[in-house]
Amino acid sequence: MPPKFDPNENKVIYLKCTGGEVGARCALASKIGPLGLSPKKVGDDIAKATSDWKGLRTTVKLTIQNRQAQIEVVPSASTLIIKALKEPPRDRKKQKNIKHSENITFDEIVSIARRYGTDLARELSGTIKEILGTAQSVGCYVDDRPPHDIIDDINSSAVECPAS
Repeated sequence: MPPKFDPNENKVIYLKCTGGEVGARCALASKIGPLGLSPKKVGDDIAKATSDWKGLRTTVKLTIQNRQAQIEVVPSASTLIIKALKEPPRDRKKQKNIKHSENITFDEIVSIARRYGTDLARELSGTIKEILGTAQSVGCYVDDRPPHDIIDDINSSAVECPAS
């Protein structure tokens, strides 16, 4: 049998959910039920906290202490890019295989990279290249150019990246 849960100890749980929607309570119940929390209440709190990310898949960080859950949205790079495209919210059950063929500015890419932090890169330019690679996989353009062309320009020092 697993050891008993100490209610004074911090417990952190990461969940993937669709913004603004209450997820499947049965999936939530198996994760937070042993901690003494109500899946219905936590699901409603998650839906309220992710209302700004309506229709987008985001990661939610639950920090549980004293049988209280604090909810923090931890968006991925693709979620930040799709939100920067300023597309209207969509119903994921009705619209499938959506194409994000719009345009985003390089300044928005830099601000996303700053918000994302230096994840695996030593410098901000490496993080900018990571975000540009994600923009390529999403299918959008940066300043009316494919993102990979801008990555090549950064590598050849034709485009100047901010230091921090």
